[in-house]
Amino acid sequence: MAYQSLESCLIDLERNGQLIRIKDEVDPYLEMAAIHLRVFEAKGPALLFENVKGSKFSAASNIFGTLERSRFIFRDTIEKVEQLIQLKNNPIEAIKKPAKYFSTGLAALKALPLKNPFQTPVLHSSIQIQDLPLIHHWKKDGGAFVTLPQVYSEDIEQPGIMHANLGMYRIQLNGNDYQINKEIGLHYQLHRGIGVHQTKANKKGKPLKVSVFVGGPPAHTVAAVMPLPEGMSEMTFAGVLGNRRFRYKYIDGYCISTDADFVITGEVYPGENKPEGPFGDHLGYYSLQHLFPLMKVHRVYARKNAIWPFTVVGRPPQEDTSFGQLIHSITGKAVQDEIPGLKELHAVDAAGVHPLLLAIGSERYTPYLPTKQPAEILTIANHMLGTGQLSLAKFLFITADDEQKLNTKNIQSYFEFVLRRIHLNRDIHFYTNTTMDTLDYSGEGLNSGSKVVFAAYGEPIRDLALEPANYLYDLRGSDHCKMIMPGVVAIQSYPFTDYTNAKKEIAEISNQLNHINDTQKSNDLIKKEIPIIIICDDAAFTAAELNNFLWVTFTRCNPSHDMYGVGEFVLNKHWGCEGPMILDARIKPHHAPAVEKNPAVEKNIDRFFQKGGSLFGL
Repeated sequence: MAYQSLESCLIDLERNGQLIRIKDEVDPYLEMAAIHLRVFEAKGPALLFENVKGSKFSAASNIFGTLERSRFIFRDTIEKVEQLIQLKNNPIEAIKKPAKYFSTGLAALKALPLKNPFQTPVLHSSIQIQDLPLIHHWKKDGGAFVTLPQVYSEDIEQPGIMHANLGMYRIQLNGNDYQINKEIGLHYQLHRGIGVHQTKANKKGKPLKVSVFVGGPPAHTVAAVMPLPEGMSEMTFAGVLGNRRFRYKYIDGYCISTDADFVITGEVYPGENKPEGPFGDHLGYYSLQHLFPLMKVHRVYARKNAIWPFTVVGRPPQEDTSFGQLIHSITGKAVQDEIPGLKELHAVDAAGVHPLLLAIGSERYTPYLPTKQPAEILTIANHMLGTGQLSLAKFLFITADDEQKLNTKNIQSYFEFVLRRIHLNRDIHFYTNTTMDTLDYSGEGLNSGSKVVFAAYGEPIRDLALEPANYLYDLRGSDHCKMIMPGVVAIQSYPFTDYTNAKKEIAEISNQLNHINDTQKSNDLIKKEIPIIIICDDAAFTAAELNNFLWVTFTRCNPSHDMYGVGEFVLNKHWGCEGPMILDARIKPHHAPAVEKNPAVEKNIDRFFQKGGSLFGL
């Protein structure tokens, strides 16, 4: 269905029983976000808040709350978009099957943006930043944020919409040192197209003109998060996915989406930054306050009956998870086609996406050798870490499966497959002092940290223990231990103080493990091994469910600083250990705090879920 507006999409969802209207007044300070989170957890419908305290505008959330609802919204176009991507990867198919792909070619005609000089957003002369629904999501947030923005910028050297960038970079509307109605914060991370545009503008000493679109057809929102090749306009993708050409015009030199519900225009000047944040982000922690570009507001536009869309992020999974699922569904094997030998990959959402990648590759380099060991998968790993946002991965596990039975989506089975085969003295490869995801605070500085690749291939070399060995309970410096999965144990230890003490503490544990005689190991484990030990603050929590292990371990570890091993060594600058490998997943003083729900707010919103409330029954 070609939605002309966000409102038409919401009406369609309501008609199909996938939206609930909340008519009671709701406070944008913490209440709206708390309601959204509870409804999302219940796999509930989209929400339309009709009475937002302090604003005349309605607000909508949980629009993309499930993959099923996202696919429903794009039910008339998603198959053709998938075919277009398939054709890009294999255009010869269109020649072989012209009848099948004829309609796909017609759909591609929607890709060309439409300059529309007549239709403009209804401009309310009184509209200012303070008139918007200023939604404050988490208690420690620095202010109100736009969480579903479409941030538009153009290349100063190649102006025009076909060389423009549309990205979802959070916008802080108030708080901190921002002058209300005059200044807002623009936060963007590494590997974002707007950074290229600002760099070029800065070199010329000119401000970068930026337009922030909010709302409009849902295809515009998805386009802003779509990982397209550099230089390809997201507006073309929005047109194809939405079956409606992206409509725009220019006002005062700024590009205006004429289908958007709201548009904020302004300029970013070279060298002018202000503190932005904190913000409860999608890793489940606050991204802290840092200097980010300052956007000086030019004008704010709104449609008649405009609706403000928003989402809430926090410890995954959240609504942005379904964005990732939708993108994966649309792109299919596009990444695998770009990286030779890569068969499958999984950016693990429960670990915050970027901290953990699981991959399956090919091993075709040395079929003439009887001994199987990593070769091609190391090449593939390097290619992955040099490709777009895959380069933000912190822990990359990669293997090859000759029998083609392995699946990265079955996370525990994948780990067991790798752990049975990994040579701890050979198959671990570090990248130190490198760039990291902006939101990852496991390193000791913004955008800086380390990476590690675990590349395992060959016949199994060990059986995995199914329960903790008896001697693990007797380790000095540990409280108690819990089995997470076969071969992986969580040990609760002292709170982390600093790295000097941490090295001593881990060394003591390593020495104890190293001096346990082989007889005791054999008796305790029946010759089964534990290749990974997780040192943590709460063993029961870490081992309670798989998602807890993934979140605790891979968001709180900096590989170069927090990985140790029994019998560890460095040989010709290669690190290895005899085993087990030890990961220190305790919370460190430099880590950002985890987001937490507010008990008072949770109690206050119960009224919506009790009998007679708008959301009773969820």
